[in-house]
Amino acid sequence: MMRRFVLPLLLAPAMALAEVPQGPPASSFQPAFPEQTRAKQLATTRVTVETFAGGLQNPWGIAPLGNGQFLVTERPGRMRVIDADGSVSGPISGLPDVDNRGQGGLLDVAVSPDFASDRTVFWTYAQPAGGEMVRTAAAKGVLTADGRMTEVQDIFQQEPPWWGAAHYGSRIIPMSDGTVWITTGEHNATENAQDNSTTFGKVIRVTRDGAVPSNNPFVGRDGIDTIWSYGHRNVQGAAIAPDGDLWTIEHGPRGGDELNKPRAGRNYGWPVISYGVEYGSLAPVGSGRAVMEGMEQPVYYWDPVIAPSGMDFYDGDYDRWQGDLLIASLSPGGLVRLKLSGDKVVGEERMLTDRGRIRDVEVLDDGSVLVLADSEGAVLRITPR
Repeated sequence: MMRRFVLPLLLAPAMALAEVPQGPPASSFQPAFPEQTRAKQLATTRVTVETFAGGLQNPWGIAPLGNGQFLVTERPGRMRVIDADGSVSGPISGLPDVDNRGQGGLLDVAVSPDFASDRTVFWTYAQPAGGEMVRTAAAKGVLTADGRMTEVQDIFQQEPPWWGAAHYGSRIIPMSDGTVWITTGEHNATENAQDNSTTFGKVIRVTRDGAVPSNNPFVGRDGIDTIWSYGHRNVQGAAIAPDGDLWTIEHGPRGGDELNKPRAGRNYGWPVISYGVEYGSLAPVGSGRAVMEGMEQPVYYWDPVIAPSGMDFYDGDYDRWQGDLLIASLSPGGLVRLKLSGDKVVGEERMLTDRGRIRDVEVLDDGSVLVLADSEGAVLRITPR
């Protein structure tokens, strides 16, 4: 049983400031509309933090199983069950091999909306494709009561395979209508994000068996039928809003991390437009512009970046956070909270800034929040007060 401790963050509520304290921007771009970046700082939340589970290696994704249990992935290729008391199982058997070079490995995990009856689990991973080649893949299987994954099959394989062990995406969300959202990255092959004969830098929508939903936007048009939206860089976060809409978040270059609400068939600009600049040289990206006709604007962007990963909408019993978006930050690290009004961001708060890289976020029914602390190899429970 994992020993727990409680660490209160002694942060009293404060008046909202002009904006969240952060460094200077990497670029000189101006936002396309008010509140697209550097939103007002929200009043600080008092929270308690406890270690729920530990002893993990690079935890990447977490999903609730019910009865207080969770599935968690570790990038080297292991999936485990965490019990309600914080104890961690041995690795689940039956998973496919992963390529864990660079940013690859075993990535996200989610469970079927009907998991209690069908025991179906979905996950994404870096799939070996021969030699140095690799690709983002998504699979499903049936989890047995004794900890084995059976009936394993891929439901998506990124095309074509690529040699770059970076920018995999990838989140996966199975929906109650039988469709599944999958996000990908462009493996640093930036031009492929605009090429719809590839599934690089895309939001993907398939059925739970990997078929193409008939109402996908590129069915009957040029482009791979599984594509929902394109022009993305590296989409590591995805969540369903209370109204049922999909939101995503992606890594920009130096500056220009983006929060988007992907629409069917729309082009989100990478690498033609961006609010960031190239690493190192600080040279312009693509066209050197941040706005272009026919390409969508992000709902919100960060410059300097937060290096976003998993995210979730808060629907617990803490009223001040109701409907807010909680986002994991890898750099500078911590947990980012966004207050939304419709499709606009009207406030931002930074929390857990002393806990290093946070990889994923899961809001629980009791109003607390689990986050994966990559730096600590732990699952932390956050409770707002």
